[in-house]
Formats: sequence, C-alpha cells, structure tokens
Amino acid sequence: MARHTLGEHITELRNTYTISMETLAERSGVAVELIAKIENEGLIPDLAPLIKIARALGVRLGTLLDDHEQLGPVINRAGEADAAVRFVTGLPDAKAEAAPANERQGLIFKALAADKNSRHMEPFIVDIKSDAQQEKSIHEGEEFIYVLEGKLALEYGTLKETLNAGDSVYYDSIVPHRVLSASDTDPVRILAVIYTPV
Repeated sequence: MARHTLGEHITELRNTYTISMETLAERSGVAVELIAKIENEGLIPDLAPLIKIARALGVRLGTLLDDHEQLGPVINRAGEADAAVRFVTGLPDAKAEAAPANERQGLIFKALAADKNSRHMEPFIVDIKSDAQQEKSIHEGEEFIYVLEGKLALEYGTLKETLNAGDSVYYDSIVPHRVLSASDTDPVRILAVIYTPV
C-alpha cells in the first residue's frame, strides 16, 4: 500500500474540517503559496511551517507525517531509521530533491517513532550534509539534540556554539535557531527530539 504524501494528509485534514487553503494560511501564519506548493507540488518545507500548519489544524506533527498509528510501543531496530526517511529540508538547490534519499543534500530526517499513537515527542536521527543550508526556525515547543558524529554548528538567538560528538543541547524552540555542519567537508549525525504542544 502506497504511503500518503505530506500534501495529501494536509488536503485530507482541510477537507475533513472544511478549512480552505486561505483560512489555513491565516490561522497558521504560513503563506498560502507555500501551502499550495506543499499540497499540489509535493514540496517538503522546513520544520517550522510544518509545525505551524499542524497546530492550525489541531493535530500533532506526526499526524501529518504518519500513515497509521500504533497503540503499543514502537521499536526501531539498528539500521531501520535509515529506511524511515520522512523528509529532507535545507536543500541547497531544487534538482537535489530528485536524487535518492541517501544522496540528497540538506537535513535528512529519519523518524524513530513513526506511527506511535498520541505521542508528544518527535524523535529523529538527522543527517546534516556539509553544504546544507537552512533558514533560522521559530516555533512553539522544545528541542533536545545529541551529537552522534561530527561537529555541529548551533545558532540560537545571538549565541553561536560548536558541539562535538557526545555533546548535547536542550532549548526552547521559540527562539530563532538552526543547526548546520561546522565543517565544509564533513557531515554531522544527530539525535533530535522535538516536542510541540498541540
């Protein structure tokens, strides 16, 4: 059975709640043009607009990303996260999006709790390519990051820090923030846990 796309999930939720694209844009603060590209062209935006859209629809972020929900525990065996790519953000150019997931440039989010019913946290393994770029993100909630491999460049408000493997950070997501590779040549792998209140 084919997976539903992010855009299909948003369209289905809008139709269920009889919310127009314009109303969703107004409620979420996300441009209607961006919502149209997500729904009609399969665009995958950065996390911040996704979280805003989820909140405006009154659902968890996971509801937009998952196909089904499981009541019991969700176990991920070693190596399974690599097959659970949910989305890629921070792509430096449009043509990179057509490449296979393991060859894409940007931030590759691999879900660790896909389909867990009623979860309040979104844990991901995130691979950050050395040339990935992304805008600073602002959204409600909190984030925890643990660096697994490489050197991570963290920008949080006016603070700039470099985190090495074994370092971690916990912050409020309402402050403008972003993470990139601190190296021009080496990628970074992190465990990121994102909490967003519904």
